[in-house]
Amino acid sequence: MGSHRRLVPTSGFNRGAGTALCVLSAATAALGAVPAHAAPHTDTKAEVDRLYEEAEKATQAYDKADETAATLRREVGQAQDGIARQQQRINTMRDALGSLAGAQYRSGGIDPTVALLFSDDPADYLDKASTLDRISAHQAGRLRELRSALRELAQERAEAAGKLAELQKSRTAVAAHKKTVERKLAKARQLLNSLPFGQRAAYDRASRSGGGGIPDLSGVVPPDARVAAAIAAARSALGRPYVWGATGPSGFDCSGLMQWSYAHAGVHLPRTSQEQRFAGRQVPLSQAQPGDLVVYRSDASHVAMYVGNGQVIHAPYPGAPVRYDRVNMMPVSSVTRV
Repeated sequence: MGSHRRLVPTSGFNRGAGTALCVLSAATAALGAVPAHAAPHTDTKAEVDRLYEEAEKATQAYDKADETAATLRREVGQAQDGIARQQQRINTMRDALGSLAGAQYRSGGIDPTVALLFSDDPADYLDKASTLDRISAHQAGRLRELRSALRELAQERAEAAGKLAELQKSRTAVAAHKKTVERKLAKARQLLNSLPFGQRAAYDRASRSGGGGIPDLSGVVPPDARVAAAIAAARSALGRPYVWGATGPSGFDCSGLMQWSYAHAGVHLPRTSQEQRFAGRQVPLSQAQPGDLVVYRSDASHVAMYVGNGQVIHAPYPGAPVRYDRVNMMPVSSVTRV
């Protein structure tokens, strides 16, 4: 983050896979506590800040691409099921028409028009209006039904092929954004590992603790039961680790925590902080109520939940567990009432 962060003591810190990023934004807050003789490393603070912000932007892009891929996977599955059902329908229709042909053969031979039922393109036969008077109305009706089914099947196959192509593009985007996040984090880790042990230790401590204390929210009353449920869910996640790309319950990124918390209130939020920004009515920060989503930075790359008394709950950054922070911990771009 930036030096404006006021870190709060939490428990249950987990040094799991997400801790590869543990110093990304912690560096900013920690440097504020480094003695004056460490001033030559102030450029480290700025660089780690920049890497953290870029990693968080890439995380939100990853979240969106991953969500799109999941949606497309469901749609492709549904399309394939539809194709299978349509093919079965066509097979049943062909079987029925085959029975008709067999009956004609047993009664003295197959009418040439019926033989055309089993061509690769029976629709071509129907398009020749001059021959329609050679088959019965019943036969013509079945042929038309088969032609319609074949056309529907061709359209469904084309749509499925398009969705498969979209899915491949989305998978490529997911992989690209993942590489971007990992590259930013690896660069930040390399930079911080080059610092003296004492300063690295300060970064690590700052990612887990601070002097803010647990805020007094005893007088805060949520505006309704739905918001109360969302806040209760967010508070139950306190201390769980930040894991980029995660939506809980064992770990979260910033927008994943908001989505998970409001799901407990029966409300579906979009996946990314940029989309959550428009998931309700925007209000001034001065009118913020418990349960409002507070979106940060001009690019809306971070989001938190306002809980009252100038405090928010959020998943800050890798290495820092879900916790309370002051609402003005960084520049606020908007406040959304869900």
